[in-house]
Amino acid sequence: MRWKQLKWLLRYYWQYLPFTLNTLIYGLAAYIAYRILYQPLQKDEVTPFRPFVILMGKIVFWFLLALIILSVLSTIASWLYYLWLKHSKQYKLDVSFTTETVNGKKNKLFLNAAISGVYRPLLGFVKGRLFYDNHQMTDTFTLLSNKRKEKSLLRAAITGRSRMELPDIKEYELKGGFVFFEDMLQICKLAVSQPISGHFSQPPVLKEDDDREVYPKKTETMDIRIEQLRRVEGEYLNYKDFESGDDVRRIVWKVYAKSGELVVRIPEMFEPYASHLYFYASFQHSLKQQWLSEGYYKEMLNYYKNYVWTVYDTLSKKEWALRYIPDQHFNIPEHLNDTEKASRIISNNEWNNEKSLQQYFNPKNGTVLCISSLTDVKELEMLLNQADNSTVIYFVKLSGVFRHFAPLTWLKRLLLLPPKDRLNKLRATWLFSPLRMQILKREKEIEALLNKSNATTGVL
Repeated sequence: MRWKQLKWLLRYYWQYLPFTLNTLIYGLAAYIAYRILYQPLQKDEVTPFRPFVILMGKIVFWFLLALIILSVLSTIASWLYYLWLKHSKQYKLDVSFTTETVNGKKNKLFLNAAISGVYRPLLGFVKGRLFYDNHQMTDTFTLLSNKRKEKSLLRAAITGRSRMELPDIKEYELKGGFVFFEDMLQICKLAVSQPISGHFSQPPVLKEDDDREVYPKKTETMDIRIEQLRRVEGEYLNYKDFESGDDVRRIVWKVYAKSGELVVRIPEMFEPYASHLYFYASFQHSLKQQWLSEGYYKEMLNYYKNYVWTVYDTLSKKEWALRYIPDQHFNIPEHLNDTEKASRIISNNEWNNEKSLQQYFNPKNGTVLCISSLTDVKELEMLLNQADNSTVIYFVKLSGVFRHFAPLTWLKRLLLLPPKDRLNKLRATWLFSPLRMQILKREKEIEALLNKSNATTGVL
């Protein structure tokens, strides 16, 4: 058996252990208090008030002990009752996920949980925990609120709402969960496994935006007229046979001298209508596939998704209808609106090589394109040769995710606090990573191409 599988099994079955660290701490405290209160007094230690103080201490000791025992017994009773509900009536933990706006930042993920018919232990707690993907687990969440029956004061269920913060912006698969019954001091923790399945997504969040003037290039309806006319065909690039009514000044005499045929230039045309902004975000990479499993690329992907979502949110506030064209295929529920679909697609995107940049983005139809530091430089150069100032390109510099004050980070690791997440650990080693020089070199090359191009650009 592999070490990872053994570690997972130990973590899983550890949830069933009824004792906690508090069991040891409070047990030791109770033993010390008992020894102090019931230790025989020496004759020279007897004072007028000493017996009274000890008597009051014994009363408080036994009162607290009785209260704790009552809480533990009620915890056991609630646990047994829920076991009966689970096996006889198929009751289980119900969970759902919502995304909301908090402090002006869109797409914060919240977990909503509920259990029907359960009784909360006396002065105790009912908590839950979910397992997802490859044996990962969430933090425990508490169910503190009561849900009343309709037109009744009786309780139908206990509920809880918790902010979810998971390591990556992507879609997760639920594998199961636990419900825990705990007493008032969390001395004992009694677990019941839960058969939970489904999927949920950790959505991207908004970053600082860089708003550029954009105009749509794709016409689907004739409802909206644009101020700046959109070029349909290139300037005198096409020819057609001369017909009655054509302007003789547009006859191409060089062609007539060679072939004897009268042809005329097709004049430049402008379309006064354009109804939709087409938004593209390339997740293309041009690096070795085995490198993508490193933590650096996961954090770069999260960073890039946040900025893609920020650009999408900025464009969605324009007067034009917005169409997001992904470079990967996903099955998205039909009941979601356009913004929810875009958020789900951005969350599910991965670094890929399914399409080249030129296959994915067409400057004639696409208005806005997001690229990253992993974009192929040669393909970008060919694309920029076809773009004009009506094409807006946002360049997300992935090295920004690891930007930090290195000495302060090392000081925190050595003396103050351990790193809270994967990103803090990676920041401490980024300065010495061989990947850093490759990314910085690629970013300089991309910026140089963007500065020479005719496209409207923004660096994020």
